[in-house]
Amino acid sequence: MTTTTPRSPGATDAAAPGTSAVPAAPPGGYDAVPELVRLLDELTGDEGPFSGAALAALDTREAFPAQACRALDEFGLPRYYVPVEHGGSLDDFSTVMRLLRAVSRVDLTVAAAHGKTYLGAVSTWIAGDPDRAARLGRRIGEGAVVSCALTERHHGSDLLAGEVTAREAEGGAGWHITGEKWLINNITRADLVTVLARTSPAGGPRGFSLFLVDKSRLAPGALTPLPKVPTYGIRGADISGMEFHDALVPSDALIGEAGHGVEIILKALHITRTGCVAMSLGAGDHALDLAARFTTATTDGGTPLAELPHVRRELGAAVAGLLLAEATGLVAVRAVHALTGEMSVVSAVAKAYVPAQVDDLVARLLHTLGPYGLLDADGHGSFAKLERDHRIIGIFDGSSLVNRNALVDQFPRLSRGYRKGRRDEQGLVEATDPGVPLRPFRPQALSLLSGIGASVVAGLPAAVDRVHDLAASEAASDRLASLAGRLRQAADRLHEEMAAVRFAPRAVPGHAFELAERYELCFAAAAALHLWLRRPDRVDEAWLRACLVLVLTELGEPVGDTEREDLDTLADALLTARPGAVPSLIDSLEGTTP
Repeated sequence: MTTTTPRSPGATDAAAPGTSAVPAAPPGGYDAVPELVRLLDELTGDEGPFSGAALAALDTREAFPAQACRALDEFGLPRYYVPVEHGGSLDDFSTVMRLLRAVSRVDLTVAAAHGKTYLGAVSTWIAGDPDRAARLGRRIGEGAVVSCALTERHHGSDLLAGEVTAREAEGGAGWHITGEKWLINNITRADLVTVLARTSPAGGPRGFSLFLVDKSRLAPGALTPLPKVPTYGIRGADISGMEFHDALVPSDALIGEAGHGVEIILKALHITRTGCVAMSLGAGDHALDLAARFTTATTDGGTPLAELPHVRRELGAAVAGLLLAEATGLVAVRAVHALTGEMSVVSAVAKAYVPAQVDDLVARLLHTLGPYGLLDADGHGSFAKLERDHRIIGIFDGSSLVNRNALVDQFPRLSRGYRKGRRDEQGLVEATDPGVPLRPFRPQALSLLSGIGASVVAGLPAAVDRVHDLAASEAASDRLASLAGRLRQAADRLHEEMAAVRFAPRAVPGHAFELAERYELCFAAAAALHLWLRRPDRVDEAWLRACLVLVLTELGEPVGDTEREDLDTLADALLTARPGAVPSLIDSLEGTTP
């Protein structure tokens, strides 16, 4: 991976919408990530569709970034939204994360618009008939855009309250879909839409089904697009709705079995929520890069901001926040393969924690550097746009509140699994060691609830013991051993509190959400610790100590002034990195640190 952030002033985008065929897959062994980064570097030139001026102009007009999306099509990015067994290049979900992170590092609107096809097609990859899945793969390879319509105007994320209906046609000739879907990304521009519809009047968990609706196969007048919805961020994205008017879709539009739509989509969300972390990580990269350049070039009373102690400390804390988000995201996407049965927990943690952590990172930088003019530093308002855009990412595929509710529902399993040390040791090694090949993703292993809890957190006590062993042999510092020990104590207390939570269905007590936030922090710290232990020779121990300092601080645990000095080490790493680069665990683990 590379953390290069393409950027340059440039022109405007006046391209018309349209799709373009995706080029054929490259030979085996090809690494698309550095090639995409190089392409984005070129496209941020003065005349490129990813230039700062072009993206700012589109944002001002709330116009869709058609030319930028077409450039990604021509690169072949849609191939990585299609599994290899269905004709694409997707065999490692961490590759998709790195590709979308690279795009998000330049512009979140483009990433959200283009990446929606990946999110919209997942249900078919999980539960669709293989032949139909292969057909969808070919369509995506030909440039088709896929969306996913779950939410409705009056019900938000309450899927079981949905009013859009699908009634089976006489003689089994298909299904008639009626009703309105609203606040959907790419819904107007999409060629195909995955639609959740009520197929039983009584509703309930077995009262809904999923359909892959091909707009080109609908009768005239069967579908009405709704007006674009103005949004605070990603202003150019196609976020709107559509209304079905007794639209007849063929029988083969049904994804999986009738009545299994909610189960399928909940399992699909385990994948899509994990995929969303890519956009947050890219935004975090961009924010840190903008802040680093700004603090180096801006002075206060003749002293560069980068030399002011309080600024350096806040920069270091921001870097630590991104490293924790990166550790969580990397382990989560590898867990799709390695800990598939635990994704109900892992995806909820990733989607609740990573966007929130990047929001906090951006807020920290604004609080510290905003008074000096950070929002207007580059002439295109890039930081202001990034702050607005990223606020929306936390809402995609379930807000932090929704995901924390999913964690609270599993508190008994999580606390019991932690107490008994239940974990999938082989899966944990695969998830936390980027050097270990991943097993193929098995959709049938997805589960609505984790059977054993969460191996990443259940493995924390053993990881802390390993740190103490390393410290005893002087292969790790006593300071790290102390921080790790306090983390374990905090995790022990947390799980005791989680085990004591009791509530009636749909009556979650408020303090349970605070416990869920603390659980996310323990997961993030455990992920960082596991990653470091796999390759301690590649990641500076001070980076890990700084991450643990930040987590312990956010957990309300006491941290000494000397221990906080490791945050300054991270500030040094940011300020001395080459232009366009920020500190990255992935780069360090892969031995590609600039």
